[in-house]
Amino acid sequence: MKLEKIHHVAIICSDYEKSKKFYTEVLGLQIVQEVFREERNSYKLDLAIGDHYQVELFSFPESPARPSYPEACGLRHLAFAVQSVEEAVAELKEKGITVEAIRMDELTNKKFVFFADPDGLPIELYEI
Repeated sequence: MKLEKIHHVAIICSDYEKSKKFYTEVLGLQIVQEVFREERNSYKLDLAIGDHYQVELFSFPESPARPSYPEACGLRHLAFAVQSVEEAVAELKEKGITVEAIRMDELTNKKFVFFADPDGLPIELYEI
């Protein structure tokens, strides 16, 4: 098997409208398609990141809570590449988002920072 690239990342949120606003207005992802699936009582929102990747935002009634901190077993975090961590942090803070202190990757000497989505999903911004 030869994997070509990441096709998408799927996120289940607890408050669809709140998460939709966060991913589109705070992070600036572009809406590709929004569908309400009546048989599942669920929204599916496809969001574009540049020209290559997609985030699928789902709402499901009564989804169970999941531990969501960087050192929990399972998916560790969602990371986005940015040109400037400082500029991204300033923009997030202007939008009222709590952001951790900027750190330095000891192996690459690149800056990175963590913050959380409305459900506490850890999100990383990594400077390229």
